[in-house]
Amino acid sequence: MGTGNAQRMPARRPIRTLVSALSLLAAGLATAHADVLFDTPDATFNGQLNAQGPGGAAITAGSDAQVQGRAFKPGQQVTLLRGTTVLNPDHPYVVDAQGGFSASLRIPGDAAVGIQPILVAVSNPSAAAVLPLKVSPVVPLAGAEHYKQVSAKLVPGLYQSAVSSKNGAVFVTSAVGRPPVKASQLLKLNPDTLAVEAKVTPATAPGEEGSVYAVYGVGVDDAKGTVWVTNTRQNTVAVYKQADLTLVKQFAPGTVAHARDVVIDSSLGRAFAGATGTPVIAMFDTKRLAAPEPITIASGKRGGQFSVASLYLDAQAHKLYAVSLSTEEAAVVDAKTGKVEKVLPVEGIKMAMGVAYDATTGRLFVAAQGSDNLAIVDLASGKTLHRVSTGAGPLNVAFDPVKRLAYVSNRAAGTVSVVDPDGNLVANLANGTFPNHVSVDSKGNVFAVNKSKGPDDAEGDRITRFTHL
Repeated sequence: MGTGNAQRMPARRPIRTLVSALSLLAAGLATAHADVLFDTPDATFNGQLNAQGPGGAAITAGSDAQVQGRAFKPGQQVTLLRGTTVLNPDHPYVVDAQGGFSASLRIPGDAAVGIQPILVAVSNPSAAAVLPLKVSPVVPLAGAEHYKQVSAKLVPGLYQSAVSSKNGAVFVTSAVGRPPVKASQLLKLNPDTLAVEAKVTPATAPGEEGSVYAVYGVGVDDAKGTVWVTNTRQNTVAVYKQADLTLVKQFAPGTVAHARDVVIDSSLGRAFAGATGTPVIAMFDTKRLAAPEPITIASGKRGGQFSVASLYLDAQAHKLYAVSLSTEEAAVVDAKTGKVEKVLPVEGIKMAMGVAYDATTGRLFVAAQGSDNLAIVDLASGKTLHRVSTGAGPLNVAFDPVKRLAYVSNRAAGTVSVVDPDGNLVANLANGTFPNHVSVDSKGNVFAVNKSKGPDDAEGDRITRFTHL
């Protein structure tokens, strides 16, 4: 998320200068452009590369990766290598007067899935680096015949949804674009027809002209009859009435840094909001609605910092689960005391985003955007039992305790994958453009929201209810 959207388009990857051996490689490749082998290196090299598939899609075997370079020095020449094989043998890429370049790079059809280290050799002046280029899996569609699907077009910028276990109402957030965000709505939907029963545009926010307290994350408090939302751009949260979406409380900007997810333990009277990119979860009293208390999660990895992404609450056991974007870890927090009980590693993942839990098996489900997979962890032993390739860019996961299945929204693949607790991929369902979030109700229904690629995208800005037959 720019707003919790590590969800989204592939981020620009900073290039880290390598040791002198790679600098020698760069210089050697550039002999046609340099007078001497050991020329003066680029002491202030800060080049950045972004690689993505056609139209912003994922990079897959046999596709054409679109490579964009920026922050290079005008006139520099760039050669890419995989191992000792030059990927642009005809000519190096030449940096323009603005310090950028663009090119199309063919990915071989037999390219293995995973992070491929691409050597970046730069000359005139010389530098060298590595571009971690992710080749994503292609998971075929399957299992649609086992689901009844009902879909409705809503508003641009759909982000998350949450369901009231008391009345079944579905609450959906939307926010359009980057700051200043001027278009945002909180919607209340009929769970059967998906019709909009109420909607509200947040109040004007301080700072950038025309911006509003745009809503992103959403959680339901049935005990108080309220809906909590995160205002990621203003680093805060707000509370609305479920009945008509009137504002109950707008917390001040800066209350929760880059707030993304919010979950509520109604019986305890506590709400928890994750401060994305930090090790902090903010704990609120849902009655007093005062300033929150911080819960700080210490990473178990030497030199690492736990970076909170998604949250999941087991309301029956009063346990809060969080995953880390930066350190391949998950944390268990006692919702009664706010104490961190354990932090455990999650093996074989990168950039964890989503989390869900199966109380029957004691297994945690972790959706990892950077490694295109779902990890299933046994909390008792701390072992990662399964890693399932779900498709490109998994962002969120929800577990349906009725049918006992996990649902993963794969943003770049345009699918929702269905996985059982034993790591079997039982279905892979089409979900239009840029699936962003999944939630479940108490009846076995799954609600998936997606974003559009533009105003004329018929498959985007939709909510779909999947019901297992």
